Amino acid sequence: MTEFIAAVFVIIGGVMSVFAGIGILRLPDVFIRMHAATKVGTLGSGLIIAGVAVHFNDPGVVLRCILIVFFLLLTAPIGAHMIGRAALRIGVKPWGAKDTDVHNSDS
Repeated sequence: MTEFIAAVFVIIGGVMSVFAGIGILRLPDVFIRMHAATKVGTLGSGLIIAGVAVHFNDPGVVLRCILIVFFLLLTAPIGAHMIGRAALRIGVKPWGAKDTDVHNSDS
């Protein structure tokens, strides 16, 4: 039964990672691409790692998997925020924004 649960986690995580890749290729601007990469990519990676933890069922492996997921959840939003902030500072306009919609501030 644990092999089935692990396989479901890995398959769903792989599908989510494919969706993240498609989103990076197909979405119109850096801000929306960044959203696809961080949200769906983190979910896909987390599910794959959860599948690994369920499959091996060893306390050392489970602890490492928990730490990896924690690190992903900690760093992905921060990285996305910094990429978005850098894009705004260099003057990248969000998709569909008019010239008056975006304020370039240093805060």
